[in-house]
Amino acid sequence: MSQNKNNKKFKWAMDYSQKNRVTSDLPSPPGYSQSSNSSYTESSKDADSNLLLIKKLWDVALGPLKQVPMNLFIMYMAGNSISIFPIMMVGMLIVRPVKALFATQSTFKMVEGTQAAGQKFVYFIGNIVNILLALYKCQSMGLLPTHSSDWLAFEEPQTRVEYISGGFSLLH
Repeated sequence: MSQNKNNKKFKWAMDYSQKNRVTSDLPSPPGYSQSSNSSYTESSKDADSNLLLIKKLWDVALGPLKQVPMNLFIMYMAGNSISIFPIMMVGMLIVRPVKALFATQSTFKMVEGTQAAGQKFVYFIGNIVNILLALYKCQSMGLLPTHSSDWLAFEEPQTRVEYISGGFSLLH
């Protein structure tokens, strides 16, 4: 009786051991071609690897521009006071892009082709934008010498004409 159970065939079971199966009764899946499936060449593998390399290098090139929103958030959270934490944040905002600019050649050493110049240009512009953000933060903190009194000893520092406090303008 157990042999009878094992030999019982279900209508949904398929036997792949038959060598004389007729395959013409089943249609080929969409996009399937007998000739393209059997000849997957090395050139198509190279094309796929080149596309992946170009995509990866564009991700590297756009990396500095993707950091801009995070740098803006860090600048906001650091505040404008002169203390160790904001100064360290501004220092890192300047140092990282400068190091990245000096390492551009090593970053893109494997780049060649038509998109290499564009990728390097986007990478350069992204790092320059981050440096400009850091310089703006230094300016807003008062760390950049932008007035003549910062350079000359005989010049008087700028004095405030009015002070704003609580929505009222108080004249000095």
